[in-house]
Amino acid sequence: MSDPVKQLRNELAAAQRAIAELREQIAGRSGGQKTGEHSTDDLERTRKQIAQAHEEWMAALDAVDDPIFLHDKEFRILRANRAYQRLAGQPFGEFIGRPYYEVFPRVDGPLPGCQHVLEEEIDKDNEDEIAVDGTFYRSRAFPVHDEQGEYLFSVHSLEDATERKEHELAMQRANRALRTISAGNQALIHAAEEGQLLQDMCDVAVRVGGYRMAWIGYARDDDDKTIEQMAQAGFLEGGLNLLPLTWRKEGHQFCPAGDAIISGEPRVVQDILSEPETGTWHENARRNGYASCIALPLMDGKRAFGALVIFDRKVNVFDADEVGVLEEMSGDLAFGILTLRVKLAHREHAQRLQENMLQTVEAIASIVEMRDPYTSGHQARVAALAKDIASRMGLPEEQVQAIHLAGLVHDLGKIRIPAEILSKPGRLDEIEYSLIKMHPKAGYDILKGIDFSWPIAQMVLQHHERMDGSGYPQGLKGDEILPGARILIVADVVEAMSSHRPYRPGLGVEAALEEITKSRGIRYDPQVVDACIALFRERGHIFRD
Repeated sequence: MSDPVKQLRNELAAAQRAIAELREQIAGRSGGQKTGEHSTDDLERTRKQIAQAHEEWMAALDAVDDPIFLHDKEFRILRANRAYQRLAGQPFGEFIGRPYYEVFPRVDGPLPGCQHVLEEEIDKDNEDEIAVDGTFYRSRAFPVHDEQGEYLFSVHSLEDATERKEHELAMQRANRALRTISAGNQALIHAAEEGQLLQDMCDVAVRVGGYRMAWIGYARDDDDKTIEQMAQAGFLEGGLNLLPLTWRKEGHQFCPAGDAIISGEPRVVQDILSEPETGTWHENARRNGYASCIALPLMDGKRAFGALVIFDRKVNVFDADEVGVLEEMSGDLAFGILTLRVKLAHREHAQRLQENMLQTVEAIASIVEMRDPYTSGHQARVAALAKDIASRMGLPEEQVQAIHLAGLVHDLGKIRIPAEILSKPGRLDEIEYSLIKMHPKAGYDILKGIDFSWPIAQMVLQHHERMDGSGYPQGLKGDEILPGARILIVADVVEAMSSHRPYRPGLGVEAALEEITKSRGIRYDPQVVDACIALFRERGHIFRD
């Protein structure tokens, strides 16, 4: 606005000069003329002009709604308008001449702004912001000087800035809320473990939201219906000490977290120190600087399973907007917790299925080894080598696990081969060899009806294929062979050549590595060969019984 206080200050200065001039005229006439009828009329007229100027001056002060007063260099009140008198709560005659800081606003001494006016002796705005009984005032002081530049007095105004201050605070709270929700959502997005999520959300409330302290508790269904603290952040000296922490309905003692859990609604304490029910908290609240708090239920449908409790250093901060934002935060937190629990249950279920599947596959594999004692342990050793090769190649963990399972049963089809052929000490004839070559297809036929979620049956079918098409049973080549099968091919060759067989002694690992090196890129996948050789040369891989 075109500042009415500045305008008033100028008018007051002009009025002050006019009064001074009138007084000079009176003094000049009384000293230079004889008093007569004419001069008496002039003096009376001049006095009336002075009185009128003073009345106009005071009317101008009273016309302003904001409290205004004039003070001298000692900050003593010279004049004041009616708005100031109402705030002072005293008749004018009782406070005129007294330092304003003893009248209104009652403070320890002059405000910095009006002190600055005197120290600098310059015509500039000097402002302070003060709060009195819940009302915010914008305090401004302006100096008034005479024509010689001498200080006459200061015009001091107190503008009610409560609405503006409340708007600023509302904007600050809104910004705080947005920052808190945003940071909380980031914690939810990146959460991988429930305990860490709880701690992250408490940290967000304190670090981003600026709250004094935050903690999360879970409702336990024990005899005492206790609330177990799961995470906490913020200023906490000497322990939480907000007992009782319970959600027991019978003989219920005051506990905001318990109330929130029981009712499923937020529980707000706007002023802890003035709440009789929080008497056991008062010492702790004073020590830690807790002025107000809110407890928000963590809901699973219509049932609360815990509470998020937040403390602030100020009273009356949890208005409707603040509560709304925090309800959204607690709702997001509850959803995040439940989602993590579902994911954990799925992971545990999948892990149990995987363990059961592994046990089933191992049981199947043991059947083959009971019929073929000369190859006892062969499948397990191939599976272990294939798994290590797959890991060395950087394949995803699920794919590594599938290759390992396929390795454990890659010779399952030998269950259909006569035992005398499997254990024959001499060279096989053409018919016997043709029967042996049937085992990949036999293994595939046994496994193809089982839903492994991975192409294990296909890998078993292809584990004797070769990259150049020289393998069996389908004569596949190149990309027609599954990546997992290519790994099994190399692992099977290396283990078989290294180990003893009924028809020949073991040739050793070096001979096996020489074989796959010689046929690298021809019969065997070059990347698989490189990974396998690196395992033996660099990692010292050994076959274990």
